[in-house]
Amino acid sequence: TLRKPISQSSMADWASKNLNMHTQGIFRRRISVSNMLSWNGGSIKKPMLITSNRTIKKEACEMFKLVQSYMGDRQTRMDRNHVALVMVTKCWSMQGLRDELYIQLIRQTTDNMCYRSLAWGWELMAISLAFFSPSPKFQSYLEGYIYRHLDSDEKIAQHIKELVDLKNKKITKSRKKRKQNTEDEGLPISTYAKYCYRKLHKVAITGGKKGLRKPTVEEIMHARNAILTPSLFGSSLEEIMLRQQDMYPGNKLPWVQTQLSQQVLALGGEQTEGIFRIPGDIDEVNALKLQVDQWRIPNSLSDPNIPASLLKLWYRELEEPVIPQQFYKECISNYENPDAAVAVVQLLPELNRLVLCYLIHFLQIFAQPSNVGRTKMDVNNLAMVMAPNCLRCQSDDPRIIFENTRKEMSFLRMLIVHLDTSFIKGLV
Repeated sequence: TLRKPISQSSMADWASKNLNMHTQGIFRRRISVSNMLSWNGGSIKKPMLITSNRTIKKEACEMFKLVQSYMGDRQTRMDRNHVALVMVTKCWSMQGLRDELYIQLIRQTTDNMCYRSLAWGWELMAISLAFFSPSPKFQSYLEGYIYRHLDSDEKIAQHIKELVDLKNKKITKSRKKRKQNTEDEGLPISTYAKYCYRKLHKVAITGGKKGLRKPTVEEIMHARNAILTPSLFGSSLEEIMLRQQDMYPGNKLPWVQTQLSQQVLALGGEQTEGIFRIPGDIDEVNALKLQVDQWRIPNSLSDPNIPASLLKLWYRELEEPVIPQQFYKECISNYENPDAAVAVVQLLPELNRLVLCYLIHFLQIFAQPSNVGRTKMDVNNLAMVMAPNCLRCQSDDPRIIFENTRKEMSFLRMLIVHLDTSFIKGLV
């Protein structure tokens, strides 16, 4: 559901307070806010946003050149993947540069007369949102900007045509040349905007790329591909099943769910102390996530905590939880009633029911007394670590969240103990 973004006047007010107003000419006249936020073919001599950090001041000007290079507005010897890598790595390492990059992208995608450059600017924004979020202070401004482009394709095409006509008013140019400026050389801008809008909301919650390893070219390429090809992580169950239809048409369950679950068991997870409680190495988890999104399971895995952590992440990042939101109240109302808890499962949509039953069947293996002795993860512990990945409380009230957390755990415990999942055996 799209939230109503901040108004145009609020965005203008934010810009007037936070932009580092530039000057031009021998009299150093201040550039207007609208010109500050319009495409610029030259370089900048100071950051777009007000800052007192000397490093940020220096890096911001260099980053503007990189933005221009990626968008094809400045010549460079580097290919676009490496240009993006340099930029993303700078911002990922230096938090103070992130808002600066996003405001530079807003500028370079405003009143841009070249559609290809415009599309590449939006593409770079989408890639950046895969690695880091803007600051909370800047998020609402960026959200408002993206929101205005969700259904703007006709307006953009008309606006580019008007800008080109204005520029060529006194200079006669061939129709062919004019067509080159306005023809579509990529995806519609609304496609990028819709992806960025969705990604912005997610990254604001998850916080982007974690770990110590710097971004890689493979991750840059993966982030770009995700614009058109939905990831196996963060999508809806329906999208995931649709994506795997060509490769695994007979599967009734998500490939990613069954493969990661089987990997945990194959590596002896049911005999590993603290399984699902002790996180796997975050960089190893990120590396596995990249491979899984390309339908690959490496043979080099040895630590069951790595696929276990990624499996939890997959459940947690689903666009809608395994137990959809409309069943949430019923779940926490029946957290002490085994029959009622099992009855809720039967009401779920078929795909959700199968996915949940597979998860419960999987957890029931770990809940066996012979395994609990080794893992130290009894049914209460299993319910505690997995409940937040299956149910999502929508309240912002800490008291309600605290109270519901206990009920969520109890509900999942009821399912682990009482739900008959014997039919899942052999189902893929």
